[in-house]
Amino acid sequence: GVDLQVCTPKNPTCCTKKMEERYQIAAKQDIQQLLQTSSATLKFLISRNAAAFQETFEMLIRLAENYTSTLFCNAYRNMAAEAAVHVQEFFTDVGLFLFGTDASTEEFVNRFFDTLFPVVYNHVINPGPTDISLEYAECLRAARRDLRPFGNVPKKALGQMGRSLLPSRTFLQALNLGVEVINATDHLHFSRDCSRALLRMQYCPHCQGLMLSKPCMGYCLNIIQGCLAALAEFDLHWQRYIQALEELSGALSGAHGIEHVLLNFHSLVHDAVVQARINGPELSEQVNKVCGPPVRKPKQSPGCSFDQNKDDQGLKMFSRDSEQTLTNRRKEFVGHLRLYRAFYGSLADQLCGKELAAAHGLPCWDGEDLVRSYTHRVVGSGIKAQSANPEVKVKGTDPVISQIIDKLKHVIQV
Repeated sequence: GVDLQVCTPKNPTCCTKKMEERYQIAAKQDIQQLLQTSSATLKFLISRNAAAFQETFEMLIRLAENYTSTLFCNAYRNMAAEAAVHVQEFFTDVGLFLFGTDASTEEFVNRFFDTLFPVVYNHVINPGPTDISLEYAECLRAARRDLRPFGNVPKKALGQMGRSLLPSRTFLQALNLGVEVINATDHLHFSRDCSRALLRMQYCPHCQGLMLSKPCMGYCLNIIQGCLAALAEFDLHWQRYIQALEELSGALSGAHGIEHVLLNFHSLVHDAVVQARINGPELSEQVNKVCGPPVRKPKQSPGCSFDQNKDDQGLKMFSRDSEQTLTNRRKEFVGHLRLYRAFYGSLADQLCGKELAAAHGLPCWDGEDLVRSYTHRVVGSGIKAQSANPEVKVKGTDPVISQIIDKLKHVIQV
């Protein structure tokens, strides 16, 4: 093998150029597999919890919608069918916001009370033998914010929704970003220089018939630190990310928690309707000034179309004590995640210490020969430290990793 590129020993060798090329591919695959194995439990932890929390939030929204529709069925049966449409729209908006659409809580909370006002006016404040016309309903809808028929209930609802939905939405986004970080780890791009160094470390001894030798610890560290230099840049941001998730998780429970706010929304709606009934007479006067006397059309009053049994199965599992369950689940998740704080800072040590390098005191491979110990300087982790790396030349940052670091910084700020 005179035409070898990397495994060029002083003595004749049993490798051909073709073998060297195949070893080159194997060396890269080995390290990729090790990376995937080392991040597998972390990846599973985050992706499983991202899915579980999303599912729980979906269930909460359905349950809260059920409670609210049931309120109308039980207490205001004559307007239940009309109200159900607006209730459904509202909770669809809650879901869209929670799972990442650019909506504003202020907008959809106000929209709900705007659309509820004509229904309440028609059935509670000024009920007649016939329904109000669409144009008249539109006038009421537009006037709701000035007339304030529901007192300060919409403002209260807005405060609660804003405070509880945004942290939960951020929590979900952060978990999905965590999965993205691990995916980038699993599919790291290795430079040509790194690939050759991996080949020299893992398979060049084979060409000399040294099938069982393992690389020296310092030698292994230099090569892995060089190959994973871009990943080591995650370290500080990853630690901050986990800390931020911990703080956020603490702020998600209690009276501002999404469970509490969503599952009690129906009682706010009840308060709103009661408020409108109490202010009925003066509201009627104000409405007459703004929209004129009611313009009516023939009455359509379908009864209560809401099917209470539809979701019972799924929702039975999810009773009122779900609040505690959700809080505990978050605590448990963050507790597990905390164990991975140093994951990126100690990755090279883990790979060399657990898998790749020779045990302390045994003869080891230093890239050229079997030796008692490795004599070159061992560099630290991260891109800056690699300028002194004797085994691998590192040319700078990885654009994919840099992009994800920007996302991590952003989510930490949020």
